[in-house]
Amino acid sequence: MSSGPSAYITHPACIMHSMGKGHPECAERLEAIKDRLMAAGIWDFLLHIEAPAATREQLARVHSLDYLDRLALISPTHGFVHADPDTAMNPFTLRAAYHAAGAGIAAVDAVMQGKVANAFCGVRPPGHHAEKNNAMGFCFFNNVAVAARHATEQYGLKRVAIVDFDVHHGNGTEDILCDDDKVIMVSFFQHPFFPYSGDVPRGSNMHNFSMPRGTTGVQFRDLVLEKWLPILNEFAPQLILISAGFDAHLEDEMSTMGLVEADYAWVTKQLMKVAAQHSQGRIVSFLEGGYDLSALGRSVAAHIKELSED
Repeated sequence: MSSGPSAYITHPACIMHSMGKGHPECAERLEAIKDRLMAAGIWDFLLHIEAPAATREQLARVHSLDYLDRLALISPTHGFVHADPDTAMNPFTLRAAYHAAGAGIAAVDAVMQGKVANAFCGVRPPGHHAEKNNAMGFCFFNNVAVAARHATEQYGLKRVAIVDFDVHHGNGTEDILCDDDKVIMVSFFQHPFFPYSGDVPRGSNMHNFSMPRGTTGVQFRDLVLEKWLPILNEFAPQLILISAGFDAHLEDEMSTMGLVEADYAWVTKQLMKVAAQHSQGRIVSFLEGGYDLSALGRSVAAHIKELSED
């Protein structure tokens, strides 16, 4: 099993990215997380790593070169440009997106090389809605897919599991990896709800579990125990990647579900057991959604507290 500290990976550019005043995916999200980790006495015990920028070659494992060129072409020198109706760029966005994807690369390197037990990428823009050729849902590059392909191509892993507990379906991750026999995804999401997909999986490696509005932590835990864990244990992943969205929280107005921070701590503990059995403890987690600042800070702190428990 991997030993050592848990890493927290981010980059200053992630604070500079903005999609406009009042947008829920804002820099204050990262500040709320840091404040809560400091208040909980966790911050100083993490290994802090500054995320490098992903290379064009690393991004091209999951995104088309045409798409990378298109983003560079529309990136503004001032003001805002919309890549899709919900997803805007300011002059710092593209740099932030390169570093957000690079965080996953650095995290995979750190856990695979045994430098850390696990890692949390506190980055923005998030990634799991970004498709091979499209930005959407606040996302530009699919950070978790970039990390998965880095793990399989750089380290030769044959079994990488992605676990997505964001309240919105990870359509971009599915779009990119639905035919990849080295990767599986298990997910939970509110349906019908943005992005209005996922109820019919696009590949046999996609294990999508849609849940209705009003789903509680009890129902979520039952799903994990009855569906997720048997799938994960049968797959025996060599690495677990988490798309960690916290917008299914009871206090988050972005959804109508009822999870609380204890549920996020509990599912993290379950995934750590799977990782201990199959993956030498290797887990890399990525910040996705979560828009109520207080609930987000508390939930991420509960998540990282479990990751750093050893």
